[in-house]
Amino acid sequence: QVQLVESGGGLVQPGESLRLSCVASRTIGSSAIMGWYRQAPGNPRALVATLTAGRDPNLADSVRGRFTISRDNAKNTVYLQMNSLKPEDTAVYYCYAKIAGDRYWGQGTQVTVSS
Repeated sequence: QVQLVESGGGLVQPGESLRLSCVASRTIGSSAIMGWYRQAPGNPRALVATLTAGRDPNLADSVRGRFTISRDNAKNTVYLQMNSLKPEDTAVYYCYAKIAGDRYWGQGTQVTVSS
């Protein structure tokens, strides 16, 4: 079992930035996929960005050029740097990991973009 704990959400104004962090409770091999999904009210959970070792990051079209995903394997942590935030980025952001075919989710962190 792996627990994923997100942090870094909050309330920001349009155009501002936030960085989300997700720490895994144990060492996750570099072959594991880690990333972020989000869910806005009334919408299904949707991919934001995922990172697989040896491959280019997979980013949703709506965030490409504004969001960056990175990973620190030594700290069992994945990050989501979100720049130029828009109101439509408002959602609960969930950390995700796929390890040897098993999928894990964090509890979610709220991001609200509003003036």
